[in-house]
Amino acid sequence: MPSHRDLTFDNGFAALPDTFYSRVQATPVPDPYLVCHSPDALDLLGLDADAIRHPELIETLAGNRVLPGMDPVAALYAGHQFGHYVPQLGDGRAILLGEVRNAAGEGWEVQLKGAGRTPYSRGGDGRAVLRSSIREFLCSEAMHALGIPTTRALCIVGSDRPVYREDAETAALVTRLAPSFVRFGSFEVFYYRNQVEPIKHLADYVIARYYPELATLADPYPEFLRLVTLRTAELMAQWQAVGFSHGVMNTDNMSILGLTLDYGPFGFLDAFDPGYICNHSDTGGRYAFDQQPDVAAWNITKLAQALVPLMSVETASGAIGEYPQVFGKAYLERMAAKFGLPPGGDTSGLYPQGAAGRGCKDTKVSTTTLIMEALQLLAQNRVDYTLFLRRLCDFDSSTGASNTPLRDCFLDRAGFDAWASRYAAALRQLGSSDVARRQAMRAANPKYILRNHLAEIAIRRAADERDYSEVNRLHALLTRPFDEQPEYEAYAAEPPDWARKIEVSCSS
Repeated sequence: MPSHRDLTFDNGFAALPDTFYSRVQATPVPDPYLVCHSPDALDLLGLDADAIRHPELIETLAGNRVLPGMDPVAALYAGHQFGHYVPQLGDGRAILLGEVRNAAGEGWEVQLKGAGRTPYSRGGDGRAVLRSSIREFLCSEAMHALGIPTTRALCIVGSDRPVYREDAETAALVTRLAPSFVRFGSFEVFYYRNQVEPIKHLADYVIARYYPELATLADPYPEFLRLVTLRTAELMAQWQAVGFSHGVMNTDNMSILGLTLDYGPFGFLDAFDPGYICNHSDTGGRYAFDQQPDVAAWNITKLAQALVPLMSVETASGAIGEYPQVFGKAYLERMAAKFGLPPGGDTSGLYPQGAAGRGCKDTKVSTTTLIMEALQLLAQNRVDYTLFLRRLCDFDSSTGASNTPLRDCFLDRAGFDAWASRYAAALRQLGSSDVARRQAMRAANPKYILRNHLAEIAIRRAADERDYSEVNRLHALLTRPFDEQPEYEAYAAEPPDWARKIEVSCSS
């Protein structure tokens, strides 16, 4: 394995005009140390565990030194935050060091989050704390293991430097990796400034590097907008199917590549609640779980608006018009796989527009009907979403089977019995083999997710005792979310009562 000194850095984004960024230097922290790292993310850069522990690399990932070829910048962007346009945001606590191209030819931008003030910090200190850094590190890598497009987390570097939020906490930096950190808001800022040339320049840059199949088109911009729309629709289907709630779906947190970007007050569903609000700051519920697909569609319209200088309004409208159908089809396919049922049929009225738990019915498609009825039961009985789906893998479709472990999830036993009878009949009608179905369903239904209380336990040990073993244990567990891992059975259980008191906000 090469050492960090063998890494060749470039910075394609910094080669753009300085209209798009500000050149910056990270603010050093005293006595940095490695908290944790992801071996899988290290592989993306062609490094190993020995390399990440090298003092020189730790100093670099703490923002205390710059390696040859790095050209640190903080990106400019704007965005709609909670529905309101904010004219200038930008990387207020993130610094892009450069890009590393690995042996496979993949380019990975390397970004430090929590590296200190930039011109876009808006009065903030530009720092991240250990608490939020652990959450981002664990969730980035957990989402990747679930097969959901995401930025990656290479490591956390800590320092005993105090950072003040509600209370004094310790500083930390997350090293994030992504092919690109360009966002919807990267285009919006220039649209609202009436600057057409930067919109075109940025679009050409993104197309050439990340959508090269469009480069030969005479007019690539409508197809570019269309492909971003499709990627976003697919991403929303994956979020909804796994029960992930982002919490801050502002347009500046939406990736132009369809990646899950900027982990803050996120949460995975415990008890199934379509209206789940994971962000304590979201008092109006704009980013509630069942609102996410519609919010993403709204965000897409803002991207389309920002690209209108490159096409007509009618063309832009047509480019984003497939979103509802693509989301509906992708969501039903994923949910059908989770229930061991074939997808297909009419997806009109499909969740979330029909809003499970609020009377959604679809009598045209048996698959859709069975899924929607199950989600209604889950909501009415406050059943744990992940636990139910994992137990469903072992469902016995034979006539008269009791399916007691699954049935015990419900207070309304009669309601479950009625649904289970219809579900079993559908499986028998399909000629479904329980053995084959169970295997396929276990590959679609994770046993382990990053529940808030699990992250909280790891954070407390790290912050109070400087004990990072639980962070590393959780990381290892969540890289294999579909495996049984019987030694970690307790991590798959419903959360304890005290977990209901956990509140996560934008400051997290």
